[in-house]
Amino acid sequence: SHKYVSERGSELLEKDYKDLKIISCHLGNGASITAIEDGKVIDTTMGLTPLEGLVMGTRSGDLDAGIIPYIMKERNMDIEEIDQALNTESGVLGISGISNDFRDIGEKADLGDERAQLAIDIFCRRVKKYIGSYAALLGRVDLLIFTAGIGENAINIRKKIVSDMDYFGIELDEDKNNCRGKEVKISSDNSNVDVYVIPTNEELVIAREAKDVVETYIKNIIKGIVG
Repeated sequence: SHKYVSERGSELLEKDYKDLKIISCHLGNGASITAIEDGKVIDTTMGLTPLEGLVMGTRSGDLDAGIIPYIMKERNMDIEEIDQALNTESGVLGISGISNDFRDIGEKADLGDERAQLAIDIFCRRVKKYIGSYAALLGRVDLLIFTAGIGENAINIRKKIVSDMDYFGIELDEDKNNCRGKEVKISSDNSNVDVYVIPTNEELVIAREAKDVVETYIKNIIKGIVG
């Protein structure tokens, strides 16, 4: 996903991919952010497992490692139960107590549900925190991308994430941002950072890379036969 949208973003800007400093935000039920420099990933929010990083639909995201032995003692849970809870019962589902679907959470938040609003606030705060962190690592940001279910469709979530980020040179155009599921630039003409919504196409990337592997394999066979 990050590969497709970052390369597509460089095409939209008509600039060399390797010349751009990019932050790509894949925000769906599973979520991650990637910092890209010189055409290479220099950091990403996920770690050994998908649990690290952003608060997700049912995954906890970053947490204090000391929480695990604490829960084992306080709740008398074994490691398998904790693993299950952190992967399938946490995230915005656990915070809201409603759903892992932001459409449901948003509806409840609009009706005044405090836990639903808290889930939205924590999710957006964590995304904003990582964007700021990666901006510091990159030194500058040329392109900020939103993709996946939430990134492509949640107008208010995008707005909340980039609000008050003018010190980074990011300025949202609210009219352009008022769209779902389309490839569109949502930053204003005065923004120093180009902000785009780009629908992802993971299958296309897989197909292209599979094609490259097969072609390389065939070339190596031919070289072996000729040799």
